[in-house]
Amino acid sequence: MKLIRGRAPLRLGLGGGGTDVDPYSAEYGGRIINATIDRYAYAFAEGGCGDAIAFESPDRDCSGEAGITELRCLEEDFPLHVAVYRRVMAEFNGGSPFPIRLATQVDAPPGSGLGSSSALVVAMLITTCELIGVTPGPYELARLAWEVERVDLGMAGGWQDHYAAAFGGFNYMESRRGGEVVVNPLRIRREVVAELEASLLLYFGGVSRLSSEVIAEQQRNVVEGHEDALDATHTIRAEALEMKDLLVVGDIPGFADSLLRGWEAKKRLASRISNSDIERAYQVAASHGMIAGKVSGAGGGGFLMMIVDPRRRIEVVRGLEKECGGSVAPCLFTKTGAVTWRIPERKAHAASN
Repeated sequence: MKLIRGRAPLRLGLGGGGTDVDPYSAEYGGRIINATIDRYAYAFAEGGCGDAIAFESPDRDCSGEAGITELRCLEEDFPLHVAVYRRVMAEFNGGSPFPIRLATQVDAPPGSGLGSSSALVVAMLITTCELIGVTPGPYELARLAWEVERVDLGMAGGWQDHYAAAFGGFNYMESRRGGEVVVNPLRIRREVVAELEASLLLYFGGVSRLSSEVIAEQQRNVVEGHEDALDATHTIRAEALEMKDLLVVGDIPGFADSLLRGWEAKKRLASRISNSDIERAYQVAASHGMIAGKVSGAGGGGFLMMIVDPRRRIEVVRGLEKECGGSVAPCLFTKTGAVTWRIPERKAHAASN
């Protein structure tokens, strides 16, 4: 029995968020700065399970099993798992179903703003492909994951999460007309990464959100030609290029200023991007030493990413937890994208006399 495990990193959206969403991305080209962190989406696959397809998601307390020709009955509880299975079956197995037992878990709740659902799709894809002897490269892996969510399932959103999970590290990404995405890895000096990690905190107030609702409003504003929203998106796009240069030269104060400008512009994209809880947490954090911050992802909830004076980290943590509740945690950046590994099969050993 084959035992394959895989994981894909979650990401922080640093700059350009929203420019990767169509129709803006298709018309103007998106620009994105993101970085992967030490939180992951995991997939654990087993083959040779007779004629069964079994899915399990322990973090959602959900499991299901069906015959190899009865995949449809798993769609309601496991839409992502089913869509990934169908895509792998169609692309790499000649349309023929195959037995699998696939379990997944994620180091962040849905709607966290860390790209968790897209990272999960990437992790499931690379693990399921490896199970049947296929190893897609990062560009193909990211494209397939984007197609699963945006085409096969019709979920609203952009493309940055899939490419971040597939490639890993600090990246500057651009989309070109026709949909091509180019990923440019950034060489950030070790001491700059260390200072960023010392300055970075993530606050979660316990409120997740459906990113599709926020993104749908953003898309409507672009389609309907809302001038303020369109101008704000242009500003965010330009800011991503500026942020890239600041990171490469190691200008962290400049990076913090760019982060702040990007957040102020992002709030103009749609009415649901910020709310009273987010603004309250932002004000409290600022009063205790936060230099700049933004909500990671589409907005409306999830994680508030903060750049703080490293000497005042504890003050920021205590202030937020006391005055706003929720939880505050550090995080580290990672260099590696989606990976798989094989678990050796256990062999029975005869007892010796």
